[in-house]
Amino acid sequence: MLSYKARRRLSLVALLVWLPLYIVLAVNLVAMFDRPGVLWELLIFAGLGFLWMLPLRFVFLGVGRADPDAENGERPRK
Repeated sequence: MLSYKARRRLSLVALLVWLPLYIVLAVNLVAMFDRPGVLWELLIFAGLGFLWMLPLRFVFLGVGRADPDAENGERPRK
C-alpha cells in the first residue's frame, strides 16, 4: 500500500500529466469517427470522463483528508 505522501504526489502527477494526455487521446479517438449527434457525443464524453479515474481510484482515496500518520498536534503542510 502506498503511503499518504506518495499517494498525494502520485495524484498530483495524475492530474497534471495523465489527465491532459487522456483528454487529448479521448478527443482524438472520438474525432476518428463521424461526429455523432449532440446527445450521443455528450454521453460518450461523459463516459470517457468517468473512465479516466477508474485505474487511479486507489491513489485518490483519502488524499483530501488529514495525514493519518501525522501526530495529533501537527498541522499538515499546504
